[in-house]
Amino acid sequence: MYDMKKLEALKKMPQLVPDSYATYREFSRQVMREGAIPVKYKELIALGVAMTTQCTYCLEIHREKAKAAGVTEQEIAETIMIAGLLRLGAAVTHGAHCLEHPQ
Repeated sequence: MYDMKKLEALKKMPQLVPDSYATYREFSRQVMREGAIPVKYKELIALGVAMTTQCTYCLEIHREKAKAAGVTEQEIAETIMIAGLLRLGAAVTHGAHCLEHPQ
């Protein structure tokens, strides 16, 4: 199912939903540009979120952008561990709902 070539179909979007797609693209540009948070850190955040949501397309796209922004492999490795920690933490804390509530 995962194939970067399938993203070519997105080229249809400007014709199918021109206003919505243009708004999406502009929002993306605005959010990911240099600001109070440097682009390098924004790309690391995007990678961490993509790892958590398990979006393989986002992982590939933001991995390339992160590398272009100067992100190191060690920074990516730490981001992997942060994403893993948050997924684990969510399982543990949500799992508490399965336990008897202390009186």
